[in-house]
Amino acid sequence: MLKRLHPIRLSRVYDELGEISGARVLVDRLWPRGLSKERLQLDDWIKDVAPSEDLRKWFAHEPTKWAGFRERYFVELDQNPEAVGECVSWCAKGPVVLLFAAKDIEHNNAGALREYLIVRLQKDSRSNAT
Repeated sequence: MLKRLHPIRLSRVYDELGEISGARVLVDRLWPRGLSKERLQLDDWIKDVAPSEDLRKWFAHEPTKWAGFRERYFVELDQNPEAVGECVSWCAKGPVVLLFAAKDIEHNNAGALREYLIVRLQKDSRSNAT
């Protein structure tokens, strides 16, 4: 029997907190401009799960590079089990909100990370069920 996975949501750091519940985890390498720690109300900041500076600069938030960005970012995540493990630990505890600063809410590292984590957690759930 597969274990039910907790929701992983996305939220832009500049949006109102609203009613999204869950552990609030910032997944950008750089601190968002103009925001205090108090304003963000973070549970964690996992800088090392963010894309490398080289990949971030290459992508430059150009939607035409999205597929290539995801592919390269997933390779980086595969090579970074410690940071991914921190995210997985939060996801195992309950709902998580991945916070990001990018203006593009569809093409950003948090969205790609969410995809990666869902696949990873589903694989882990299947292997633990057998």
